[in-house]
Amino acid sequence: MKLRLFLLCLCLFSAGLQGLRAQSKQKNTKSTPVETAAVQEPSSRMAWWQDARFGMFIHWGIYSVPAGEWNGKTGYGEWIRNSAEIPLDDYDQFRTRFNPVKFDADAWVKMARDAGMKYIVITSKHHDGFCMFDTKQTDFNIMNTPFRRDPMKNLAAACKKYGLKFCLYYSIMDWHHPDYLPRREWEKDRTKEGADFDRYLVYMKEELKELLTNYGDISVLWFDGEWESTWNEKHGKEIYNYVKSLQPNILINNRVGAGRLDMEGLTKEGAFGGDFGTPEQQIPATGLPGVDWETCMTMNDHWGYNRADKNFKPAKEIIRMLTDIASKGGNYLLNVGPTSEGLIPGESIERLAAVGRWMKVNGESVYGTQASPFSQLAWGRCTRKISGDRTILYLHVFDWPANGVLKLSGLLNTPDKAYLLADPLHVLLKVDRDNDALVISLPKVAPDTINSVICLALSGKLDQTDPPVFATDFESFADSITFAITSSRDNVEIRYNTGSSEPTVNSLLYTQPVRIKATTTFSTRCFRDGKPVSGTVSREFRKADPIRATDPEGVLYPGLRYRYYEGAWDSLPDYNRLTPVAEGIVPDFVFTPRNQDDLFSFVYSGFVLLPETSVYFFYTNSDDGSRLYIDDKPVVDNDGLHGLAEKSGTIALAKGYHKIRVSYFDRTGSDNLVVLFKSQARPRQVLPKEWLFFN
Repeated sequence: MKLRLFLLCLCLFSAGLQGLRAQSKQKNTKSTPVETAAVQEPSSRMAWWQDARFGMFIHWGIYSVPAGEWNGKTGYGEWIRNSAEIPLDDYDQFRTRFNPVKFDADAWVKMARDAGMKYIVITSKHHDGFCMFDTKQTDFNIMNTPFRRDPMKNLAAACKKYGLKFCLYYSIMDWHHPDYLPRREWEKDRTKEGADFDRYLVYMKEELKELLTNYGDISVLWFDGEWESTWNEKHGKEIYNYVKSLQPNILINNRVGAGRLDMEGLTKEGAFGGDFGTPEQQIPATGLPGVDWETCMTMNDHWGYNRADKNFKPAKEIIRMLTDIASKGGNYLLNVGPTSEGLIPGESIERLAAVGRWMKVNGESVYGTQASPFSQLAWGRCTRKISGDRTILYLHVFDWPANGVLKLSGLLNTPDKAYLLADPLHVLLKVDRDNDALVISLPKVAPDTINSVICLALSGKLDQTDPPVFATDFESFADSITFAITSSRDNVEIRYNTGSSEPTVNSLLYTQPVRIKATTTFSTRCFRDGKPVSGTVSREFRKADPIRATDPEGVLYPGLRYRYYEGAWDSLPDYNRLTPVAEGIVPDFVFTPRNQDDLFSFVYSGFVLLPETSVYFFYTNSDDGSRLYIDDKPVVDNDGLHGLAEKSGTIALAKGYHKIRVSYFDRTGSDNLVVLFKSQARPRQVLPKEWLFFN
């Protein structure tokens, strides 16, 4: 599931529902407009999904036969055919060895139900093109294996039996079909001559028709593999409408379109985006207000089964991730990768059982909840439910207070009652008020060391105010810094002190942006009618001493020098012990000189010409690891074997030339490196190649 990636940024999620006709050289299949009498309103269609919060992802296919290993290397997953560059004829042989005789649909679904999951999404076809269902469109399917059974029928029946929603994953990309384009770069023996992508679209539709007519109600169709150049907005709308014509109330993720913003999973503004966003292997830091979204995540380091991968997330991490996601208004789609025998790995079973035990006690605090009204809680997370003029807050306490007191600042409602969700008797906890804060007295011992939940019922419409916000990412500055102080509430006034003391009604009244030239600490708080209505937030702004610019020797030319290496690494290597395969000049951080798709590394070096003295944020957005140095000082460390990940660092720099060096390595799957920056005077953007030089 690693993807070909572009520059990350956060945009609004949007959905389009226009109907288009599907055209093909072989066949003309008419699509039905989405808005028909049979279609529920979007809010109604989404209701079950918004209530569910927790689902199981299943990546299963013939890639489970090699179990992540090829030619002595063990780092592969469901992308093994592409990552290990396995010829088609060799890969096809896995089909003859795929015989999951230990597969038990009832056991799988019951396991998901007992873990507290409400829906299952399984790969009906992944990028390798192998179909895990009985299709008449290709012989490359499970009915032509020794197994000769359709597990989709078994799982659909089991989901109905145990009350879970049955959902299907379908890959747009297909490395096996002769009409799918483009070919893999390394496939020198597979010509694209005679390939017809329009004919492939017909094939897709016929398979989708089978999936949506042979297995009863399909609650979600989860598309993937949409990022290659052959797929576009028109295709996405066409397939969306076609799917809806077959099952009007189905939900379809945003990967049906062509406007997804990489691993962040959102959709570019104005692009077609299906019904919900799909952040991958990450949780949005502050949630995505007003957007339906679902974080999909592996339980270890691979989606498909990898025998050698024992790096499973502990149950504690999974439970806290589930709570974190729910507190931000999202769903958690947690993956398992069954073996070629049809067994879910024991490590996954163990962790799902532990999650299930927690959910059996605390599921009320997850299902059907909305995002937290608090921007930040030092001790944990919060979810909430609203019924009329009554609000229930579920306080998820990760760090049980040693003093037995839990404080909720900025909450003015009258408390009705508070109790531990794990307490079957619901013995009331004492709740007092301290100005703007509610103070809950707790037992000395937490009922659950991972996440103890307190149910707090409040009267009236929620009246909660977060502390003010310093509207800048910069905590240091070169010459001066100007920043605003804001509040999400309109009916408050903001007061502040210079220093760490708590503001009072007599403190300075904020009316306009503040400008400072020396290191200063600010403390700020919201007031209403002369009384505090929020907690206090403090922040120190430090004056930095910028590093002087350098005076490069000799003539400078546009671009960067690069050194190119080949090898298999799990982290950035010691380049002093390596001999580069090639060296040369590139305009910026591109991989054009490489000889192979995977298992390579680059070191770029030169100078960056900065237009003003400032504190600079630098970012590397990479898959796999990267590291950035300015004037030989490490600024960004994004090392390691991982999917798309972004790290940042800050440094104060004077106007002029500075040495820059960026190292990067790729092992398997996708490859991506983007270097970005922002300064006090310039918004976040890709580092311009016009600023890069070498001598």
